Amino acid sequence: MLKEILSLTGKSGLFKLISQGKNMLIVESLIDGKRIPAYTKDKVVSLGDIAIFTETAEVPLGQVLESVKAKENGATCSIDPKADNDKLRNYLTEILPDYDRDRVYPSDIRKLLNWYNILINAQITEFTSEENETVSAE
Repeated sequence: MLKEILSLTGKSGLFKLISQGKNMLIVESLIDGKRIPAYTKDKVVSLGDIAIFTETAEVPLGQVLESVKAKENGATCSIDPKADNDKLRNYLTEILPDYDRDRVYPSDIRKLLNWYNILINAQITEFTSEENETVSAE
């Protein structure tokens, strides 16, 4: 599911891939449902391609989001993404104890929590199912 969810540089929120044109993508905002074009000059990143650094490896974003969902029992985050840096680091330590404190910045944690809240509010709660099916099919 996360492969179809996109982050666009310069635009707030997350977007769902709707269609693909010759030099653009048509995406729909998960916040307000508006459809906009994303051109080839825009930096577009699929959430399925993002991972969080740990001391030993990289953990796919889907697994981290599943951990947040388990901690929050499927509800939105109990911590405000705008909280101070120490609270954010403590929260991520509860979810991902061995995250790399040198390479994961508080701004990354804020973005993670914002994305999680957007996905939950958009009724998207399955973060790893498609990726696991792809791995098992291979």
